[in-house]
Amino acid sequence: MKIALIQPKMRKRPMDTDLKTHMAPPLGLLTILKLTPDGHEARLINENVEKLDFGVDCNLVGITVTLDVMPRAIEIAQQFRRRGIPVVAGGIHVTGNPDSCLPHFDAVCVGPAERVWARIVRDAEAGTLQRVYCDADGFRGDEIASPAYDRVDRSRYLYTNVVSTSRGCPNRCSFCYNSSPNAAYILRPIDDVLADIRALGTRHVLFIDDNFIGAPARTRELLERTRGMGLKWSAAVTADVADDPELLDMMVETGCQSLFIGLESINDASLKSVNKKNRFEKYERLVCEIHRRGIMINASMVFGLDGDGPDVFGRTLEWLVEHRIETLTSHILTPYPGTALHRHMEAEGRIADHDLSKYNTAHVVFEPRGMTAEQLHAGYLWIYREFYSFKNILRRMPDRGARRRSYILFNLFYRKFGGFTSLLSRAVSMRAVGRFAARIACRIR
Repeated sequence: MKIALIQPKMRKRPMDTDLKTHMAPPLGLLTILKLTPDGHEARLINENVEKLDFGVDCNLVGITVTLDVMPRAIEIAQQFRRRGIPVVAGGIHVTGNPDSCLPHFDAVCVGPAERVWARIVRDAEAGTLQRVYCDADGFRGDEIASPAYDRVDRSRYLYTNVVSTSRGCPNRCSFCYNSSPNAAYILRPIDDVLADIRALGTRHVLFIDDNFIGAPARTRELLERTRGMGLKWSAAVTADVADDPELLDMMVETGCQSLFIGLESINDASLKSVNKKNRFEKYERLVCEIHRRGIMINASMVFGLDGDGPDVFGRTLEWLVEHRIETLTSHILTPYPGTALHRHMEAEGRIADHDLSKYNTAHVVFEPRGMTAEQLHAGYLWIYREFYSFKNILRRMPDRGARRRSYILFNLFYRKFGGFTSLLSRAVSMRAVGRFAARIACRIR
């Protein structure tokens, strides 16, 4: 069989450029490539980096679905189904909310694909495709397949050095897909993680886990075994990292350069409303502990939480600038279907817009409590403009010279002048731009 594995095109947010859409290849579909049985020909088509030809020669289509691309995934499925080609959908949105997805595809894969993909291919070939494939009970980390890194066209992406050490998260924040009933937290064997790093042949690694420190003892073991590899790495962690200075020491010793942290809000009442364990009172210590070790912080902030008023944007900006937070990823609260937040808001009748293409954390699709929808959207746009203004880029400049190159690289060439950098990448390739950035980053220590 000939199989087309499709990543639907994402809808860019106001601050995004082509650098975002070309950031990294889709690991889920690369894993499906690896799982495809011998004797079948599978190819990956990523609409973010290439045009989708609906006339492509194939006998089966697989689509990975995140919530914001669901409308586009439906369009793609309709086109291929008109040709009589069966379409299977999987991914985080399908796993979190399978019932709403099922009418639009011939079959859905709920949960990990490792146990079912070969069966899906076999059934499709025999014309006996089932409606739902799910075999997640007791799924183990040693069953997680490595992505087919060797199948990536590296010229199309900024980074291809993306590695997962786990799936899911032990926390259940109500706005996150990890609060859906089908969510699970699974750790990969460390030998498999190290094998992936070696397969990439690079010193610069992005650990793509939802929570790199979800199992701290295991994180220590992993980092201990990376000693001597000369890695420069980044990861996403929770604010709990502030409570483990020994782990932070190990992070910096093994090459940690930056940490993405879901701070989400400077209001404790807002944090509590979404079952977030963070407390604002410990943020200052968190920032101090990380910065004094020379690690940069990418702060994730969510606006529109119950407890937020119109003043939250100014107060948040003031705190971020005062504490020299290096980068900001900002979101409008979004009730993803399948999450606890969606169930709660639906019961209250607060969901105002069901256009899933707007569910990318850049639109207001619900009725906020502490401000109007217009105030929320305007504040979201305002804080990005102000945070990345020249004035505040200078005010946030790291006080340690070693971090400044990466800081300037991200704040100016990725955010402030991302459009120009995107144009440059068309002339020299995304890979060349990414390798240049990695070289600069690797000189930091």
